[in-house]
Amino acid sequence: MIMRFAILSFLFLALGACSNGNAESGISEEVVLPIIIGHRGASGERPEHTRAAYELAIEQGADYIEPDLVVSKDGILMVRHENEISGTTNISTKREFADRYTTKIIDGQEISGWFTEDFTYNELKTLRAKERLAELRPANRDYDNEFNILSFEEVLKFVQRMEQKTGRVIGIYPEIKHPAYFKSIGLPHQDTLLKQLNIFGYRDASDAVFIQSFEVGSLKELSNATDIRLVQLVHDKHAPPDQPNLTPDVMTSPSGLKNIAAYADVIGVAKSLVIDRTLMGRLAVPSDLVKNAHANDLLVHIWTIRAENYFLPEGMKSSLDPIALGDLKSEVRAYREAGVDGFFSDHPGMALEAFNEY
Repeated sequence: MIMRFAILSFLFLALGACSNGNAESGISEEVVLPIIIGHRGASGERPEHTRAAYELAIEQGADYIEPDLVVSKDGILMVRHENEISGTTNISTKREFADRYTTKIIDGQEISGWFTEDFTYNELKTLRAKERLAELRPANRDYDNEFNILSFEEVLKFVQRMEQKTGRVIGIYPEIKHPAYFKSIGLPHQDTLLKQLNIFGYRDASDAVFIQSFEVGSLKELSNATDIRLVQLVHDKHAPPDQPNLTPDVMTSPSGLKNIAAYADVIGVAKSLVIDRTLMGRLAVPSDLVKNAHANDLLVHIWTIRAENYFLPEGMKSSLDPIALGDLKSEVRAYREAGVDGFFSDHPGMALEAFNEY
């Protein structure tokens, strides 16, 4: 059994490599552990992107926490899954904001609701968070309206307080949402993001930070502006919003991976691109993606490991009840055996247990 916490002082930064020596034989063996990223915190057990979700993820042992970044009307980086916030806040109940309901085109899709870019920071701070997947995670609804929404600066301050409390490094893994769209309306992410990271001591590839995006252009701009590690997200069905010709097959081909390696350090891929499912819904044979990515000096982080039966492959479900928890640990082990370097998980504590039992 690998006792992860006993070796955390060797663990952090890019992969968390640690050395376990054999005193009798004099043999030293390098053990490389994938990182665990608390996907929007421990969002399987608390409403996503709340202080409670991040705190629980850290308590459960997550190496990194992931805030999604959108922008307010006055240019403040806010932490929400999307810039349309009716699904994750109580804004629909706020009569004073009723007249700001609108319809917009975001990345080619028509979306109706309330958008962060139409509200100032002070207005957004009057809102309260609610569970986004309410039908699948009814227990999380007990926390609805308990927490306000956070700015990125608040998350950075919180992480540093938790580092002092726990005595360990806690990484930050922000995703910039719809950067081309925000840039088009005069609210670009990049400069503000890099300035805030710099203030809090995140400046280069040796720091416990990754910046991720689905958009190719935004990452190429960042690669010219920072040494912080960058992550090209790859969907299993859709091309990047700013590069509609780059299908998933093109991006994950050997030549596509070589192109990504010119500006990024990691591919953050939908897990089906590493191990797809059979027609019966079971995990299939792993693809060559991890091998090909590693050949191009790219790490592979997968999204998203979740414990509810609804998300699990056949053979790992505990019952027909979609909201009951199944065998997440076996799924984690399968992807670890496939060689992935990091796991986004809504249940980071369970993913950690799978590593310790491996």
